[in-house]
Amino acid sequence: MRRCIEIAKNGLGTSAPNPMVGAVIVNGERIIGEGFTSPYGGPHAEVNAIQSVKEGSLLSSSTLYVTLEPCSHFGKTPPCADLIVNSRIPKVVVGLMDPNPKVAGKGIQRLRDSECQVTVGVLETECREHHKRFLTFHEKKRPLIILKWAMTADGFIAPESKKRTQAPQPYWITNPSSRQLVHQWRSEEQAILVGTNTVLQDNPRLDIRQWTGKNPMRVILDQDLKIDGNFHVLDGNIPTLVLTAIADSSKYINGINYELLDFSKEIAPQICDVLHRYEINSVLIEGGTQTLTTFIKAGLWDEARVFTGKSRFTKGIEGPSLKATLLNSIRIDTDILNLYGND
Repeated sequence: MRRCIEIAKNGLGTSAPNPMVGAVIVNGERIIGEGFTSPYGGPHAEVNAIQSVKEGSLLSSSTLYVTLEPCSHFGKTPPCADLIVNSRIPKVVVGLMDPNPKVAGKGIQRLRDSECQVTVGVLETECREHHKRFLTFHEKKRPLIILKWAMTADGFIAPESKKRTQAPQPYWITNPSSRQLVHQWRSEEQAILVGTNTVLQDNPRLDIRQWTGKNPMRVILDQDLKIDGNFHVLDGNIPTLVLTAIADSSKYINGINYELLDFSKEIAPQICDVLHRYEINSVLIEGGTQTLTTFIKAGLWDEARVFTGKSRFTKGIEGPSLKATLLNSIRIDTDILNLYGND
């Protein structure tokens, strides 16, 4: 099962909204097949594992290990449970049950009805951690929410506006290694979210140009549609969703998706509802302070990744206030990365 989890990570950033499952087929003491979930729309892990077996006759005396319950319904691909039955695999070991209502025990029951011996709950804790994005989406009806920001040694996430106006330039807080790591993180999540001020001040691209993989969907909070088509986030090169209070579609840009929020009410739960409707399993929220604080105050976050660089601004925009459990502290060259969890 540990090998299943290990190879399943190959699907990180590409399999969503499907879960990134890993499957291993064992005959005696020998692994004869392995597979992980293909990019969304492609074969599931069990299919890839079964197809990787060179001696098909061995399947009838083998055990299939899989991190998540095999699916039992027709989606973009046929049910994996049916393929397992038709392949005459006699034993299946499952990490944890699938919370998706379309499956939710039906895959296991399908196997058992066909006299397949099924064991459930092996390394369940590890499998839950591995499938945290998929599980949060189905169990909490929202995406896994990861907060990320960088602060100077004196606690600022950006210099004061006056300094930016007088001396326009990129005011980097973190070193190149940390910045590249952030691009890797972006490639691992389905969406990235920022507020209006971040776009107006920094004109970010919100892409993964320093990494390889799939760009996340850009989600922009823009209550009054202050951001025009000259900004990178509205260039149409990456799927983009704008959350706004403006219902006048004549102000919308072609190729950009728009959804209305009621900004007189708490917006964090509304954002979660919209992203859930878009089948977004995970979102990386990169700021600024107001946007991050909105999710912190609502208690709607799962992980926080906070860099502290060695530079100082003396004056500027202070970083969010976070009281949470410190899980780990990592040095990245001249930076410190603190990882927090929301209990």
